[in-house]
Amino acid sequence: MTDAPRAPSHAQDQFLNVLSRDAAEAAFLDALRPAPLGVQEIGLDGLPGRVLARDIAAPVDAPPFDRATVDGFAIRAADLFEASAARPVHLRLSPETIACGTAPMLPVTPGSATPIATGGPIPRGADAVVMIEHTEPDGDGIAVARAVAPGSHISFAGSDIARGQTLLRKGTLIGAPEIAMLAAVGIDRAPVWRRPRVAVLSTGDELVQPGQPLRPAAVYDSNGPVISAALRENGCEAVHLGAVPDDPQALETAVRAAFAGHDALILSGGTSKGAGDLTVRVIEGLGAPGIVAHGVALKPGKPLCLAVCDGKPVVVLPGFPTSAMFTFHDLVAPALRAMAGLPPRGAARVEAILPLRLSSELGRTEFAMVALTEGPDGLVAHPVAKGSGAVTAFAQADGFVTVPALVDSLPPGTRAEVTLFGPRADAPGLAIIGSHCVGLDAVLGRLAGRGIRARILATGSQGGLAALRRRECDIAPIHLLDPETGAYNAPFLAEGMRLIPGWRRMQGLLFRPGDPRCEGRGLDAALAALLADPEAIMVNRNQGSGTRVLLDGLLGGARPPGYWNQPASHNAVAASIAQGRADWGMAIRPVAAAMGLGFLPVADEHYDFAVWQDPRDPAALAAFEAALADSAPELAALGFVRA
Repeated sequence: MTDAPRAPSHAQDQFLNVLSRDAAEAAFLDALRPAPLGVQEIGLDGLPGRVLARDIAAPVDAPPFDRATVDGFAIRAADLFEASAARPVHLRLSPETIACGTAPMLPVTPGSATPIATGGPIPRGADAVVMIEHTEPDGDGIAVARAVAPGSHISFAGSDIARGQTLLRKGTLIGAPEIAMLAAVGIDRAPVWRRPRVAVLSTGDELVQPGQPLRPAAVYDSNGPVISAALRENGCEAVHLGAVPDDPQALETAVRAAFAGHDALILSGGTSKGAGDLTVRVIEGLGAPGIVAHGVALKPGKPLCLAVCDGKPVVVLPGFPTSAMFTFHDLVAPALRAMAGLPPRGAARVEAILPLRLSSELGRTEFAMVALTEGPDGLVAHPVAKGSGAVTAFAQADGFVTVPALVDSLPPGTRAEVTLFGPRADAPGLAIIGSHCVGLDAVLGRLAGRGIRARILATGSQGGLAALRRRECDIAPIHLLDPETGAYNAPFLAEGMRLIPGWRRMQGLLFRPGDPRCEGRGLDAALAALLADPEAIMVNRNQGSGTRVLLDGLLGGARPPGYWNQPASHNAVAASIAQGRADWGMAIRPVAAAMGLGFLPVADEHYDFAVWQDPRDPAALAAFEAALADSAPELAALGFVRA
């Protein structure tokens, strides 16, 4: 909807007063003063993942009695002090046998032994157990040919847990080991901090819930599910309420209901100026002190809005997924963890080399996601630059590099600290950087079946070769045509490299069926008609890709409308044409067929793999070549021909 012109609101004034990251955090925590919300008694089945609210002392010993740790015989150690292989000692057998759960009735007297099973209670008079393997039958008893020290193979009462001992301390995150300790001393429930119930509400007319048909100009609500998952990972009970449109009355009704019924409220979208002012205007009326920060010097994440209303945190995360998750983990999760009784999450960090310049906007703290590979001098951090609207970046990245607000770039070769998303750096078995092709997915599926994990970073053929020259990857998929020789790929190899032959694939010009500029024409006539029509919009490919090199050669220096529209995949090119955002572009035949597009062949190109002759991991590279050979049926089904 469009609001009538009005004077700048209090919320807009706050957005214009952008705070530093540290100032925004301080204002939020000072207003909220997060603390646990209360105590619940929870049974054993519900305790995993909960945080203990009080110390717990053991009410009994564990084990509660002296017990045998092996199958054998309960004896008096003094009877065997002189036992040896040359002079075995004879012990007569007691008439009872002690099993688990059987209380002994007869004492062990001098010169006697009582059969006992593992876990059986030690009878009176015994002070050791001799293993059955170290005895021999001997008339009415057993012969023992070795001495046994007092206490051998006995677990004494209280040796694991002593009665009155502090078993678990306040603040412990309960898992399977803690459950075992509680159960071992007979405790069937424990006091834990109540989990904050956090409402999650997405805002925007464009949102459709996953599982529903996607209408034109709409996008699926990925923020709601991912924020809910992140809340659960940080000790909260997430209540996903779906999405509400940009309608003032509907928005206010939904926000007030969510706020009233929960301990915290997180919205996504509606933080920027314009239509998004609806959200912050509603928040301003929820309670004091209200909005404490609207606009934070972060990238991604500048539109973040932080509020505290009558003691409850209310947060409006940016609408783009990457921005939303960075700001959540950096500024919101710590407060919610404190409310859940959890300690601050300690992030693992490693040092890695930046292969390329990492530019930043001066004055804003920037978080740049990176994927790690092994280089000759240690870990290499490759930026995963897909923009704040990308949802796949987190899946591809291992962590992030923080660029301080007063730094405009980090130069190539910088040794930067990487904050990991997981507990440790886990560089893949094979790093594949370069041109991506749908056929490569079939090969990697086979490779995964061999137990080898590979990482793909789609940088284009030239970017892949550059990474291979720096030995920052193991394989560089390329499809580069040398215009002087007409040969593919081999002319671009550096000394010491070799090619693993891949497959042949047809590149061509894509168009919508029925387009009179292309339908029924040859390539040259169709291209001439498209270039002559100022209304014909092309879709290009990213710089450095082999497709871009081929297309630039075909254009001969022309820059038609849409030239600077540069998606990074064949599928994106085809989607742009199929959806009418562009009229023509270049991609491979299988993608055109999948989208139902017209196709004019341009080049039968070679898609190969550049590698070093002395690879970092010969066995992994050999497994890749074997997987490539095994993938012939899948490649043929995709329309590719093995070289």
